[in-house]
Amino acid sequence: MDDGSVDFKQAAAAEAWSVPVEALNPAQPDLFASDAMWPIFDRLRQEDPIHFTAESAYGPYWSVSRYNDIMAIDTNHQVFSSADGIVLQSLEAKAEADSRPRRPNFISMDPPKHDEQRKTVSPAVAPANLAKMAPVIRERAGLILDGLPIGEEFDWVDLVSKELTAMTLATLFDFPFEDRRKLTYWSDMFTNAPGHGPAKSWEHKREEAEACFSAFNQLWNERVNAEPKFDLVSMMAHGEATRNMEPLEYHGNVVLLIIGGNDTTRNTISGSVYALNKNPEQYRKLRENPALVPSMVSETIRWQTPLAHMARTALADHEIGGKTIRAGDRVAMWYVSGNRDDDIIADPYSYIIDRARPRTHLSFGFGIHRCVGNRLAELQLTIIWEEILKRFPEVVLAAEPTRTHSVFVKGYETLPVVIPRRN
Repeated sequence: MDDGSVDFKQAAAAEAWSVPVEALNPAQPDLFASDAMWPIFDRLRQEDPIHFTAESAYGPYWSVSRYNDIMAIDTNHQVFSSADGIVLQSLEAKAEADSRPRRPNFISMDPPKHDEQRKTVSPAVAPANLAKMAPVIRERAGLILDGLPIGEEFDWVDLVSKELTAMTLATLFDFPFEDRRKLTYWSDMFTNAPGHGPAKSWEHKREEAEACFSAFNQLWNERVNAEPKFDLVSMMAHGEATRNMEPLEYHGNVVLLIIGGNDTTRNTISGSVYALNKNPEQYRKLRENPALVPSMVSETIRWQTPLAHMARTALADHEIGGKTIRAGDRVAMWYVSGNRDDDIIADPYSYIIDRARPRTHLSFGFGIHRCVGNRLAELQLTIIWEEILKRFPEVVLAAEPTRTHSVFVKGYETLPVVIPRRN
């Protein structure tokens, strides 16, 4: 890490502990891009776990930072609605969105519509289908790993994390396999603000969104007039709750499924390499006992927390932690903070691949909106690491990663690594 990053993190930590607690604002992309947000959450959990930020680039919002409080809100969809969106949206992004037709999706819906639409696509990631997909994922993981350069630096995000998730996502959609990286590109367009990732401007984002929707309209038109198949587009085109949905709603669900199937898994694959390099004794433990891979996967999902928060809107006044959240208020459940809550998770900042209860984490959410593809994410991570351990003595971090500039997606733009040549 260069000295500028160290200085920034030190300054951010000093500020987090010196300003009045009511002035704290964790929703700052610069902090996440520098991995410098932790002291704010440490202080909020200690001093103000239900915290109101009156002014920010995202407007006024509440921060919920403790594990149990997050779970209480996440499981209370009767009071805390997803209908206004599941992420903190910047005022600039909100103004842009308000100028265009809204594209709802099932994660930003409340029951009963949420339940009906989720049920339509959930068979694609049900255990029976995952069992069928596992050999395909394993074969592809092997091909990816066997094609990596040995003894020279390369970007793990690009050649491994993006590639495996793009392959899996293309299969789920039955999207043209040769165009699979378009899915990765579109995901990055949707989740990045202009000036970050591939997004050059709001107009650029709009153009690329239309290209995505045009491609998926073509897939819908092909599938709706064909026999039902076991891919996500066909399921929506033929599903009782989705076959008559408006095009804007279809587009919204496409965006949700692209982002959900891409960002979380890809950033945890990258995060596993980073975490193991930063904790060499854990990496040694894993190499000596590959049976720890499933436990390591769960620990990485907690430690990385690939989605930093989820947002809700209060439908009624609600008291929690001695504070009253008013109807209409926006609430951010900071999963990234709950996963460092030492009241629930012992030694939460440590990366321990053989924890007693590694699945105790918030990364997939709780309640009706719990991640529908959580088992597929775990499956991909498990397979890629089983295959890595068969092939390579280790994957060595060559330089610090470039992190995503976002308060939502907590991930990696680049991760330079070297696979050493065998002696």
